[in-house]
Amino acid sequence: MLSRALSLLFMLFLVVGVPVLSLSTARDSQVRQMPRLALYISAAISQWVLAGLGLLIFFLSSLSAFSVGFRTLGPVAALTWAGALVALSVAGIRLGLFLELRGWWPPEAELVYLLIPKTRQEKFWSVLLLAPTAALCEEFLYRGFLLAQLTQWLRSGAWAWAASSLAFGLAHVYQGWNGMVRASLLGALLAYPVIHCGSLYPSMLAHGLIDALAFAWLGPKFLPPESVA
Repeated sequence: MLSRALSLLFMLFLVVGVPVLSLSTARDSQVRQMPRLALYISAAISQWVLAGLGLLIFFLSSLSAFSVGFRTLGPVAALTWAGALVALSVAGIRLGLFLELRGWWPPEAELVYLLIPKTRQEKFWSVLLLAPTAALCEEFLYRGFLLAQLTQWLRSGAWAWAASSLAFGLAHVYQGWNGMVRASLLGALLAYPVIHCGSLYPSMLAHGLIDALAFAWLGPKFLPPESVA
């Protein structure tokens, strides 16, 4: 009974608490004055603490390792899935960039610009620190724990898929509504192999590669030319 209550509270925190904290962070003027590397470290620590709490709740719950996506998948299948996810995601990001540059899509929120690396050192740390952190922590939390719990509670894989993707989008409220839409669509895309194969590994690999490409290559394209070092 206690484990079910803790699982429910943690689910509510992911769906409601994380977006509230994300929004309050976006409105904090002190955040905008932090050096970019400090922002990266702070974001990584926050995600690892949340993932650690999620792991603790998982061990106390009735979920199995298989049910949250820790199922082995052959390397060829994992790489094939990951490659397809990366290709589709990069195409979507490029489309968003194309639309934004022509004024057909709203510009990114201020905090997004603050996170985009400008120097080689910032690119290095964003790829080394943020990309793998998001890949491991967010995939476990949203495509592993939350998706599995929602499937149990809602008794519907389709509704759980939609709800977990929406929760992932809300967690990115600091990026504005266009960022939330993009994150929700990405969450739905990354959840597909988890539902189809029962494994988180393709999504983790794809998420890390997508973020690495976004930080090192695509992200700086959103900056004015004079802002890129």
